[in-house]
Amino acid sequence: MPVIVGFVSQKGGVGKSTLARALAAVAAHAGLKVTLADLDPQQQTLVQWQRARKQNKVSPKIAVSAFGGVADAVASSVTSDLLILDTIGGVNSATLAVAEHAHLIVQPTGPSLDDLYPTVLIFHELAGAGIAKSRLVAALCRVLTDDEEAAARAYLEEAGYEVLPGSIPESAAYRVAQNHGQSLTEVREKALNSRADALIEGLLVKVATILASNEVSADTKTRASKGDAA
Repeated sequence: MPVIVGFVSQKGGVGKSTLARALAAVAAHAGLKVTLADLDPQQQTLVQWQRARKQNKVSPKIAVSAFGGVADAVASSVTSDLLILDTIGGVNSATLAVAEHAHLIVQPTGPSLDDLYPTVLIFHELAGAGIAKSRLVAALCRVLTDDEEAAARAYLEEAGYEVLPGSIPESAAYRVAQNHGQSLTEVREKALNSRADALIEGLLVKVATILASNEVSADTKTRASKGDAA
């Protein structure tokens, strides 16, 4: 079974699809077999991005598919190392289903109170539904200044939720890169890459930890099975 990371948000435009693509690209560069699941059947942002990636011959190749729901995505990705779920903007009945399947739920947010307040509300709702807080993590996006980042981080941490290191700055270069099928970690500007890399690296470390835990669990089950057979 793959490690499953779900990206959710109360509103569109806060960086959900941007981070999903970035994680997919970094994981693929690291040699993991990745499936990027587009759960927005109307907009299909990731499907369009994959077409641009193929047209511009960006490597490595990343498997992107549109799915009608999380169960279909999980069932179709059993041979992957990492399944990334990019959900539709807004919270609906499918949001809890994603959270229940995912090992990690990432909620990107802008640094303004207009973004931070609903971010906390969603996390509270998921926690109230039985999702462990250890599986909930916020990511700061569209940040303009260090002070803005620090204030937003303090707000989320005071509410009781983990925030990934680093942040994604507001940048036209990221939009240009994504228009050409690249992720934000594949842009040429090194200064921008270093800021994005800090956040994505923190996310990838979490994925690697879960992956290692899954492998240990599978190995334990295998050994236990052999012991029962003996």
